[in-house]
Amino acid sequence: MSTMVAFHAHPDDESLAMGGTLARASAEGHRVVVVVATNGDHGEKPEGTTVAQLVETRKREMEASCAVLGVHRLVWLGYDDSGMNGWEQNKAPNAFINADTEAAAQKLAFVLIEEGVDVFTTYDWHGNYGHPDHLKVHAVGHRAAEIANVKNVYEMTMNRDHWKRLMEFAPEGEKFNPDEPADDGNPMGEPEANISHKIDVTKFCELKRQAIKCHASQITDTGFLGTLTPEMFEMSFGFEWFIKVGESGPPRDAWLFD
Repeated sequence: MSTMVAFHAHPDDESLAMGGTLARASAEGHRVVVVVATNGDHGEKPEGTTVAQLVETRKREMEASCAVLGVHRLVWLGYDDSGMNGWEQNKAPNAFINADTEAAAQKLAFVLIEEGVDVFTTYDWHGNYGHPDHLKVHAVGHRAAEIANVKNVYEMTMNRDHWKRLMEFAPEGEKFNPDEPADDGNPMGEPEANISHKIDVTKFCELKRQAIKCHASQITDTGFLGTLTPEMFEMSFGFEWFIKVGESGPPRDAWLFD
């Protein structure tokens, strides 16, 4: 049995980004640990709730998602959600983007060393779509891996070419252009030429869908996924994509524990 530690920015990122990989690793007998940088307090807030209530809701949702995916340990680093680029929340003292990178990396490295991690996942260079907290996950994750001397480091990413192909079949009202600038001005994810690993999680799509549904407060992020047929969901999310540090594409069918 090996140990995977997956580092994410917000509650719900774990299921949306790599829920299938987490479920597969757990089902195959590996120890799975998820570390979340922020409490998600600037996510979508249901009408009539306070920020404190939202934080508690997202904590419960995260715990439920981890239970569905078979996660063995959930760790919170304790930072506040920084919000999107340009939001007033970017200036908050405890916002993750304002954390000292070295101090945050030391906290994460402690978990990596404590767990004796074999496989560690963080985000690609622009956090898939440029969210400030995702960019910070990349920086803190890589520094923590250096401190803990982790050899197998993977960057979770989105396959831009895969989504461009999917858009050919999408109804007109649901089409989007993956090449358009995202939150940091760069297109979403990475092209296939930069992606090393294509992870088959088709057998775990239903668990991934169930985990996403656990984050019911975040309707904007999760609502449309509930409308997809199982076939459409598998076509869209049946593979998850990673860049192993030191490797490049095109993606090969492989597993993070190979």
